[in-house]
Amino acid sequence: MTYEVWLPFHADDLDGLPDGPNYRFWNGEQDFPADPADCSFYVVPYMKGSDVSVRPLAEMTSVQVVQTLSAGIDHVQPGLQLLPEGVKLCNARGVHDASTAELTLTLILSSLRGIPDFVRGQGSEEWRSGFRPALADKSVLIVGYGAVGSAIEDRLVPFELARVARVARSARETARGPVHPITALPELLPEADVVVLITPLTEQTKGLAGAEFLARMKDGALLVNVSRGGVVDTKALLAELESGRITAALDVTDPEPLPPGHPLWHAPGVLISPHVGGPTSAFFPRAKQLLGDQLNRFVNREPLRNVVLTTGS
Repeated sequence: MTYEVWLPFHADDLDGLPDGPNYRFWNGEQDFPADPADCSFYVVPYMKGSDVSVRPLAEMTSVQVVQTLSAGIDHVQPGLQLLPEGVKLCNARGVHDASTAELTLTLILSSLRGIPDFVRGQGSEEWRSGFRPALADKSVLIVGYGAVGSAIEDRLVPFELARVARVARSARETARGPVHPITALPELLPEADVVVLITPLTEQTKGLAGAEFLARMKDGALLVNVSRGGVVDTKALLAELESGRITAALDVTDPEPLPPGHPLWHAPGVLISPHVGGPTSAFFPRAKQLLGDQLNRFVNREPLRNVVLTTGS
């Protein structure tokens, strides 16, 4: 049997692909590279948005695997009901750990040490010295303690923190200590100097950081969102920022992209990066390694990695 595989990279640029499949390049262009009905393995274009991601799904009547290149799957979820039963949806767990963890540390340190203010001062030739908070001796709460959350903690270890608290959907033990259930947030939030959001966007986490969540954060705490914009209630966050009670560093926003004129751009105490947690030089080698491994498993009928769900089950 000959498989049709749609890739957002040219097959010649990928090492270790199995022989046999017909590889089609499609990175979100208007025209499809072949009949979607013949596609067996669909690799979703990276960072092209939900409209592009789901566009071929209704016609993919023979697809067996949909592989995202992101850890989150919310951009393809609107099209899952269009797929036949038994299709495996796989995410890119592990591909973005290093890049996202690096950006998380960058946002934390930049916010605490006042780097945005220094940049503004440099632009106006002002020497803006002063006393700034350090990360040392702070308590950090990681909300969404999966692979990326663990990678973030790896990079926090050298900074002489007072404590790292971990929260996930359900409780478990790790080599570094307990992971608390999400129900423990009300007790943990008032103790944290830095709250990092790295949870997937689901029905349960949409608006998780709302008015009640934010009100429980201690005065002067920093909220860091490197998950999805919808995890935070933007209106509630704006109210807290404008009061000056907390600060925020956001790689993701709701809405996104943040439109010109939106009040979040100029809210006090906020640092915004344009959803750049994943797209770095570290992405391509890890993504290519994942695709080579997954496609060899697929052709050889071995269990796939990172299966998030199977349609119809």
